[in-house]
Amino acid sequence: MCGISGFIDFRHSLEEKHLISMTDVLEKRGPDASGYHFEKTNDGHIGLGHRRLSILDLSPLGNQPYYYEDYVVVFNGEIYNFQEIKKELEQKGMTFSSTSDTEVIIKAYACEGLACIERFIGMFAIALYDKKEQKIHLIRDRAGVKPINFYWRDNLFLFSSELKSFHQVPGFGAQLDEKSIVSYFKYSYVTSPNSIYKNTYKVKPGHVVTIDVPKKEIKETQYWDIIEVYNRPKSKLSYEEAVEELEELLISSCNYRMVSDVPVGVFLSGGYDSSTVTSILAKHHNNTIKTFTIGFENSQFDEAPYAKKISEYLGTEHTEYYCTQQEALDLVPKLPEIFDEPLGDNSIIPTTLVSQLARKHVTVALSSDAGDEIFAGYPRYTQALQYSQIMTPSLQKIASKSMNLLDPKYIPYFNKKNNFKTRYNKIREIWKTNDPVKAMEIVMQFNTNTALTEMIPGCNPNSKNYFGISEQLSQHNDPINKMLAVDYLTFLLDNNLTKVDRATMSASLEGREPLLDHRLVEFAAQLPTSYKLKQGHTKRILKSVLSKYIPNELMERPKQGFVSPINDWLKGDLREYLHEFMSPQLLKQQGIFAPQVITRMINDFLMNKGENAQKIWHLLVFQMWYYKWIEKR
Repeated sequence: MCGISGFIDFRHSLEEKHLISMTDVLEKRGPDASGYHFEKTNDGHIGLGHRRLSILDLSPLGNQPYYYEDYVVVFNGEIYNFQEIKKELEQKGMTFSSTSDTEVIIKAYACEGLACIERFIGMFAIALYDKKEQKIHLIRDRAGVKPINFYWRDNLFLFSSELKSFHQVPGFGAQLDEKSIVSYFKYSYVTSPNSIYKNTYKVKPGHVVTIDVPKKEIKETQYWDIIEVYNRPKSKLSYEEAVEELEELLISSCNYRMVSDVPVGVFLSGGYDSSTVTSILAKHHNNTIKTFTIGFENSQFDEAPYAKKISEYLGTEHTEYYCTQQEALDLVPKLPEIFDEPLGDNSIIPTTLVSQLARKHVTVALSSDAGDEIFAGYPRYTQALQYSQIMTPSLQKIASKSMNLLDPKYIPYFNKKNNFKTRYNKIREIWKTNDPVKAMEIVMQFNTNTALTEMIPGCNPNSKNYFGISEQLSQHNDPINKMLAVDYLTFLLDNNLTKVDRATMSASLEGREPLLDHRLVEFAAQLPTSYKLKQGHTKRILKSVLSKYIPNELMERPKQGFVSPINDWLKGDLREYLHEFMSPQLLKQQGIFAPQVITRMINDFLMNKGENAQKIWHLLVFQMWYYKWIEKR
């Protein structure tokens, strides 16, 4: 729902036209209405803008900015329990003129201050201007489902749902942040709280950033902490009791996310997560559920047949669309506009396509992200344990040192295998650390530190980010739970949630995340690891809930990611893009990469010499982004 933007210009130079430009560039996020608050104060010029995607209270009473007494709010997201909070406020004497959750936010704040946030169940990015206190609060939900970025330099403070708003403002430097470039090529995304630009940041999940206008001071406070949640004592519930409680939480979470004044659907892949959400809604919701799936002609990447079987069993109103290769490729040049910070996950293509499909029928779609990160679904968790504990620590260190003596490109047979050099260097680094959590981080890297220093001369491949939080996790947590906490603040936040937000919003579709209800996250975090992962069986407790709704034999299939056939595309129709965006002359002129290293990577890939397609895709995505937003061509 919606897009928000605004500024505090202590230089007294920005006008309402700049606010309108910042806000209207977000039109896809909110095509139904727009609104702007602009005022000049002794301290500076202040603006808050809003683009509306109408979901609740479709009348003009739901438009924003919303005003009450000395408060102004613009808001992106949904407060699912707003009706309960509204009743409590009415008992305190509050009256309401609309049926929107926005009015509940501003009046809850008027009664309780920032403490009201702790009662919100939902996804939200809120900008709230408190004229009485002369402060602006930027508030982000506990998981970071809804984005909010800010820029602070030279007496200019900007904020927006997307970075593209900042390009509309004179004075925004758009200077590349070297640490973030390295982060992108290491993980395929920029790790929070950093942005691809200097002096530009993401508000952290579960945090409030407050700007004291007269003092020109920024303060960050945390109202919810996933680390504190994992550090709580583990649950004493029996496995059977935990299954029952999880089911009740899932029913509540899914039902909350069906609250809407417009049609709602579900993305259905046929995997455990989306099948759980769909089956619960099919049983516990009165109306027939609408489900949507994108299929590919290449069976290796096609989940549509599995989704169709689940749909038929549950009796949903199912829409599937088989996307042609040309339709997918036609989306590629549009990616830099949709994802205005580089994001290398190639599933951005099918995610955007399924969003466009769903938008033809509904305005809201439930996605099923976070099942892997909450219930231990990724193979990398067990891989990290195995790799880091395959030998005694002393033997692993000896083996790691020995590997330094061998250049993997000279190892016969294996040097022709896909991505062998990277795998070799990863194992060497894992054995050096003897730490399962660090091993998971290394497993997730697309480029090792050695490769990064070759690609980007002079870079520092080490930077502080949420991958380093494991030391803050207490003895209540074994390595698996530590990995889950790290994943929640890294891959889930900056890859998956960013992908779904930008993809859905580019189609003017609201994406909702039932598996990220904070009550459910807190419950899962306190479960013993064996309830989630046991003897190689992933998502154990989630599968136990699902087995009440769908026969196990319908779900028995290998885990399949929602990805695109990038290897074939890069060697086929996208090959000309490699020459266009990564010619040696262009790379030399650009001055970021070592041209000879990039050229060798591309040539090795095209000649089937073991280079990984994902790395080449990441390079292409970055280059297309760079020449869209930095050096416009």
